[in-house]
Amino acid sequence: MPRVPRLMLPCRSECLQSTWEKAYQDHRKKVRDAQPLVDTRAPWSLSHFHLNLKKLKLEEERLSVIDRDNRLLLQKLSCIMRTRGQTDSRNNYTCRREKR
Repeated sequence: MPRVPRLMLPCRSECLQSTWEKAYQDHRKKVRDAQPLVDTRAPWSLSHFHLNLKKLKLEEERLSVIDRDNRLLLQKLSCIMRTRGQTDSRNNYTCRREKR
């Protein structure tokens, strides 16, 4: 049997029919006026779980090592630029064994 609203079904009692019609109309009004109840907000979380102090400390140490190494490289480069980058390309190696 196909779905038919109750107010379409015949009933012998007028009182019962009007009660069903009123209940059905109230139901249709509630369905039409219904508001969505889905919560789309982000879940509530505690802030101290997201703040990883150990990770921040390790990152700070790593960056300080990088800064120190960069300063050393900069000092070496500035020394090379000041002294015109003189390099010694002579080979002062002496043979230990004589050729026969």
